[in-house]
Amino acid sequence: MRMNALLGSSAVLVALGTLMPVSAYAQAKDEGASQVSEVIVTAQRRSEASRDVPITITTLNQSQLAVANANQLSDITKLTPSLRFDSAGTFVQPTIRGVGTAVSTSGGGPNVGIYVDGFFQSNSQVADFQLLKVRNIQVLKGPQGTLFGRNTTGGAILVTTADPDSDPAGELKASYARFNTVTLQGYGTTGVGDKVAVDIEGVYRKGDSFKTNIVNDDHHVGKFENWSIRTGAKVQFTDSVSGLLRYTHSETDDPTLQLSNAYLDRSGQAGFFSKVSAAGQAFYGKSSSAGVPLIYFYAPTIPGSYTIDPNKIASGDKLVFTNKSDTLQATIKADLGFADLTSYTQYREDRSDNNGDLDATALPFFFIDIDIDNKTLSQEFLLNSKAGTALQWTAGVNYFQNKDIWDIGAAFGAPPFLPFGGSGTTTKSYAAFVDATYQLSEKWYFTAGGRYSHDLVTEAYFRTNFTTTAYEGPDGNPVSTAGLPPETVIPVKRLKNNSFTPRAVIRYKPNENSSLYASFTRGYKAGILNVGGLSQVPVEPEKINAYEVGYKYSDSSFSFDLASYYYDYKNLQVSSYQNGAAMITNAATSEIYGVEGQFRYRVTADFNVNGGAAWTHARYKSFRNAPYYSYCDPVAVAPSDMVCGAIGPGSLTQTTTDASGLKMQRSPSFTGNVGANYGLDLAGGRLTLSGNLYYSSSLFFDPSEQFKQKAYEILSLRAQWVDPSDRYTVAVFGDNVTNKRYQSQVLFNTLGIGSVWGSPATYGVELGAKF
Repeated sequence: MRMNALLGSSAVLVALGTLMPVSAYAQAKDEGASQVSEVIVTAQRRSEASRDVPITITTLNQSQLAVANANQLSDITKLTPSLRFDSAGTFVQPTIRGVGTAVSTSGGGPNVGIYVDGFFQSNSQVADFQLLKVRNIQVLKGPQGTLFGRNTTGGAILVTTADPDSDPAGELKASYARFNTVTLQGYGTTGVGDKVAVDIEGVYRKGDSFKTNIVNDDHHVGKFENWSIRTGAKVQFTDSVSGLLRYTHSETDDPTLQLSNAYLDRSGQAGFFSKVSAAGQAFYGKSSSAGVPLIYFYAPTIPGSYTIDPNKIASGDKLVFTNKSDTLQATIKADLGFADLTSYTQYREDRSDNNGDLDATALPFFFIDIDIDNKTLSQEFLLNSKAGTALQWTAGVNYFQNKDIWDIGAAFGAPPFLPFGGSGTTTKSYAAFVDATYQLSEKWYFTAGGRYSHDLVTEAYFRTNFTTTAYEGPDGNPVSTAGLPPETVIPVKRLKNNSFTPRAVIRYKPNENSSLYASFTRGYKAGILNVGGLSQVPVEPEKINAYEVGYKYSDSSFSFDLASYYYDYKNLQVSSYQNGAAMITNAATSEIYGVEGQFRYRVTADFNVNGGAAWTHARYKSFRNAPYYSYCDPVAVAPSDMVCGAIGPGSLTQTTTDASGLKMQRSPSFTGNVGANYGLDLAGGRLTLSGNLYYSSSLFFDPSEQFKQKAYEILSLRAQWVDPSDRYTVAVFGDNVTNKRYQSQVLFNTLGIGSVWGSPATYGVELGAKF
């Protein structure tokens, strides 16, 4: 299935557009339900009915989020086909339809843009945030380079929260769940005079987690405590001008993403002896890594040095992730008569500390401490045409700046940490864009748009460490560090990229309830400097050309979307880790195609069902130097990559392999979910029973198909009763109630391969009140 399959899918969608909308619409009229049920989205930077937007969108409301027990943004994975929230340590990296990143370095940037109330959240360490008074979440699938810009090659996630309201209102929620997890959340809003409304919200969450450190029998090794507070003031300056000022402070103390144990190669898929010579295999006494924990080879002979139990870790030091964030945002909206103007201004500071044990054992090989100081400044002006005319358009200009400073310490043996280098970059982006839709006739619409971006990386540098013997010069050749003291600052030449990301769509609307579309969009991820890998060689920008055909239908009781897509993807930025340094390369070309659908159906006034599924074929077409991990070869000699390092035989090394034709990392072939809720009157109030089942087929966490997670499913259940006054709520809930154990990430480097596990079954009770 290549482009011809996409054209074949187009024929199917055309048939659906000519047959299904007519019959379904007629049936809805016969049943007296012809009124269209509006789901309003802002995927094209203006408010529109979802069925009229030629983009695949999963829209989640408050009730759906509650069913899935969604406290963090990453929890929406359970409700969104083709979306994954993966991590590389504490760096959260969403993937949509196989398009994501595993790059973690100063100035790296995401592939899926996350926006909260129109503001871009660039720092991947704070991408999985606590949800605050959310109205809805929209997941836009496919490149969004025209309307949302750089680093949205996979798509965009739009989180919309509530504005302050002049009518006094408030709500409180408190829950207690397994592993002593306590969540408290409160919100209040009111008016101050005739022109001003203010609000304030706080969220506090703490718990013990499910992990135990076998070294000291610490049952609270995963203890966490996170909180956020947000306040805002909305001012109606005149009838046509309003402003919203927000301040948010959040603090995180949560080592969950650092709690790894040894990865067990159950089937031998990792092939850790496949590149070892026959003599080396004889030395180890093994030719296959099946059944072998992929850590220092002799660690299993040392009692208490490792574990593969999902509920346990083995570490000789405290694992830490803390972060403090301060965000100031100003939104100004003005009615100019001929159009609406919106200004988005943001300043944000994030300060984090990461303490990780990279060898996945309790042996004192290597501990790393990364302190990151991140400052973001952005300004956007957005101009939207007035509704009701044949030409609807959006235009804007955008400025973005991110300053990222990494200070790294390391301990060979027990801490304290010694200086181990560091790096920094300042990233700037200037962009202008326009996107317009013209109604050609009663049923035909044409959309065209484009964005020009100018991206710069300046003030880039890295610092040598006391183990550095060479770094990569501008020509790609090694430069000796002989005679240079540790912590010598090596400046890196500035990087400049220019890009144009166009968009074109033709849409046919047979009636008010349905539409068909065919689109072309281009995505772009800016080039980066691999300062974390001690390199002066730029990493090329990613480019993706995406073709999609789709069909959408909705009425008062039923909605249905179906899309087929084909992506031509060039210069993927692929990351690996060797001796604590990030190594970033470009995979030459990749190809992605698939089919995705979703539905919602109001069976009766009391019973609703929804679901979705995505099939994605994502492969590297050409990737001949993919990173590959192996046990070192005791008989290898320099300059072979298989030479055993300072730790000697039994240590891990990184070499390369040809990954052409292999599945792209973090790209399950099939994902899907189905949910339902049923309401009934009980004791004068309302009882609602609901559930959601999420399924993912198997996937690989790496590009060389070494580290696999088999298929798994997550079942969430909730029972909620609301009293007759509609003010008080009691609910019981469960998540992963079947207790499915699955790896949420695999941390691979030359010190050891670690597994981080998803939570086992959890359950709890929640109380709520509104006033």
